Formats: sequence, structure tokens, C-alpha cells
Amino acid sequence: MMNELLVNVTPSETRVALVVSGILSEIYIERSSNSSMVGNVYRGKVSRVLPGMQAAFVEIGHEKAAFLHASDIVPHTECVNPHEKEHFKACDISTLVRQGQDILVQVVKDPISTKGARLTTDITLPSRYLVFMPDSAHVGVSQKIESDDERNRLKSIVSKFVDKDVGGFIVRTAAEGISEKEIEQDAQLLKRMWLNIKKSYKEAKAGTILHEDLSIAFRLLRDFVGNDIDKIRVDSRLAFKELVKYSNEFVPEMVGKIEHYSGDTPLFDLYDVENEIQRALDRRVQLKSGGSLVIDQTEAMTTIDVNTGAFVGHRNLEDTIFNTNVEAAAAIARQLRLRNLGGIIIIDFIDMADATHRERVMQALLTELAKDRAKTTVSDFSELGLVEMTRKRTRESLGHLLCCECPECRGRGAVKSVSSVCYEILRDILRVNHAYKAEKFIVYASTDVAEALQLDEQHALAELEVFMGKTVEVRAEHMYRREKYDVVMA
Repeated sequence: MMNELLVNVTPSETRVALVVSGILSEIYIERSSNSSMVGNVYRGKVSRVLPGMQAAFVEIGHEKAAFLHASDIVPHTECVNPHEKEHFKACDISTLVRQGQDILVQVVKDPISTKGARLTTDITLPSRYLVFMPDSAHVGVSQKIESDDERNRLKSIVSKFVDKDVGGFIVRTAAEGISEKEIEQDAQLLKRMWLNIKKSYKEAKAGTILHEDLSIAFRLLRDFVGNDIDKIRVDSRLAFKELVKYSNEFVPEMVGKIEHYSGDTPLFDLYDVENEIQRALDRRVQLKSGGSLVIDQTEAMTTIDVNTGAFVGHRNLEDTIFNTNVEAAAAIARQLRLRNLGGIIIIDFIDMADATHRERVMQALLTELAKDRAKTTVSDFSELGLVEMTRKRTRESLGHLLCCECPECRGRGAVKSVSSVCYEILRDILRVNHAYKAEKFIVYASTDVAEALQLDEQHALAELEVFMGKTVEVRAEHMYRREKYDVVMA
């Protein structure tokens, strides 16, 4: 299985695609106008405390105030002893922060839709092999490191660099087999970074950014270490040089995997990434068997409906349903990663009478979700045959990032039919006729509505004119959307 990172750079935008065995698995897009804030550290000012919600709004220098819940407030507040971090439990928000207070915060979720960024006071600073936790004496080791001997070795090494007055560490998966010297370099780098943040906090004004996480290409290079990336292809010579320079200093084992792509065919076209992105914006996803998924994303949740479609199977209906659901489970897990869908997700698999089949479909779903770097929680089939799950959401979905509200339907997902608009216009003419005195009415409407009034609804329009004893003139306006019209008295 070949894992490749493709880096496509254009002015003001960088896109990074994770391609697994030639198939697009994940896509990351960062623009100068909406670059990710996750990981950034700010000196914020509490603008409002909401005891009823156990939360506070914090100004961090952006248009929307950020959101801070009581459960996300730990050591860096005056009322909590930093050395009691492990035993800290959220108490009333009013005892933790007050309006007008300056506070050290870190972004854990980007602003999504109408919601501001989500904050925490539990600062963490990641590096190549470690994650630094200020004001903690704790040492943790990634659960993905299975060898007990290796876990004990790493814990013993990292414990040497822990200072309860500065902070502790979590050992990342990438540290497996790494020498003590390299781990020490990471630990010292993170300590210096934290001390610089503390120093900047004392000198900075409220709403000032104190630490900014790496840009997307560097961040993914750092985070994907140890994830069996075979090749990193970059279509920008400048970005290629910067990545090589960063790798030489921080991730030397990745240097040989980075290459500059200078072919005539655009990099994303070479791997069919552009077409995959377009398909990821569609509501319907076709399965190879002939079945399909219908994905609807709303403000509250995402629903996924599985259909058999043209797949008729080879044996009986139950086997057909089972095979479609198994294929759908793998496709759903991929679509969640590709579209970056988060929050509550409801999956409506095709009903299965066989309990064994339900168990196997659930296992197939869990197996595929295990490949997801985002945290997921899945419940078993409900009494209604639905699978409920959640996926951690830290940034906008692909659809919200690339698309905006449709000016025609204004986000409804549908527009009124031509005949509905025609009858609405006829009612409006009657309403205006009752309210005002006029000799004639002129209707300005979209081309298709105007044609319908003059042809399909000609009889209804004529009856209205006889009823009122007044004439109605219809004029087509090419710039009008279907639902827009004006009734003018003449």
C-alpha cells in the first residue's frame, strides 16, 4: 500500500492531499484568508460570562468572540493550583473567570459556520516526538506503541526532562525507537517555546497571538511522521526547498521522501484529485456495486442513507442487502475523512433481518474508522436500525470550506416550481388590486416564469383580468432569479 502526500501550492492557497494506493483519502486546504487557528495561543480577554451555559466568551483579536466552556478551563487561572491539574474538576464558571479578565488560551476548534473558535486553557505544544503539557509533572506514552519494553524505555528517558515547575510530556508514536539525544532536543525546544510564550504573555495586550502553529504543509509533515508516508510530492520549487530545510532540521528521516514535481500535467490532475474533490461535493455517492450513499449535511447533524440502487445480487435479497451494507461501510468511513464531516452522524443502513449480518457490517465500519486520525465514537444499531456516531470536528467540512449558500434557494436545497411562482404572482396582483386603485398592472418576472404566465397559465391570467376588469402586462427580466418578481401599478 503506497501512501503519498501531494502538496499543491498556488498564490494564497495550499492544498495537501493524502493519497492511499492511488485513491484520495484526505484533503486539507488552507487559504491566507481563512487559515486554521487550531493550536494558536492567545492572550485573550473575557468579554462575557454566562453562568447558565457554564461558559464564557473571550476576545482574541478576531471578528467573532471565541467560546470557552468551564470544562476546558484548567491550571492557567488564578483559582486553580497548577500542580493539582490531574485532580482538577470543572467548577462553576463564575469562580473560574470574570468579565474583563485577561487569560491565556489556545484554539482547539476553528470557527465553524456562525460559531466562534473553541478555546481551552489547557495549553499543549506538539513537536516531532513529544507533546508538551505546561505546569504538569505527568509523562504519558502513546497507546499505539505496543511494546512494554519500548514504552518503559521512552517513559524513563522523558522523565529526566520533566520539571514540575515547567511541564510534562506525552510521547508520540513517532518516538518509537528514537535515541535519547533526539528526544532531549525535542524536549528542550518545547520548554523554550513555552517560556517564550509566558514571557510574551506578560508583555502583550489582550487579543494578541503569542504562538502560531505551523502552516498546513509543515504541520502535516510533522504530524504524519511515523504514519508510513512513502513519498511527498510538491509542485512548488519554493515550497519544496522550505520543506526540505524544515525536514533537515526537525524530521531528517523524511528528507529523502520529499521530491519536487515539475511535470506538465498538474499534480492533482495526475492523481485525479480534482475530480475526487468535485465528487466529494455531491450529495450522492455511487458505489461500485450499483448501490449508493445519500449524504445530507445540516447544522445539527449529518445523515447518510444507504440504497441498493441497481445492485440485484446473485443469491437472494438478504445477501444483496448485506453485501451493499458492507461496501457502504467502507465508503462511509472514507467519505467522512474526505469531506471532514464531524459532530453527530446518523447512518441508515439497509434493514437486515440477520443479527450476524448486522454484527459483520458494524465490524466492517469500525475497522475502516480505525484508519481515521480523528476521534470517533460509534453506537450499535438502534431499535430503528440506525447507527449513531460522532466524529471530532476541529475545522470546517470540505463543503462549507469550498461552497457558499446558493443565492437561488438560500440554503433550502430546493426552489419553488414555476407554476407555484405563477400562482403567487396572481395572488399578489389581487392583493394589490384590493389595496390600491390602478388601471393596469405590469409584472416583472424571470424568463421561465414570464413564459409560463404567457403560455401555460394564459387562461388563468385572462380570467384574472376579466375578474378585475383591468389588464396585466408580463415582462421578462433576464437578471431575475425564479422566485423574484415585482408587481407594478400603472
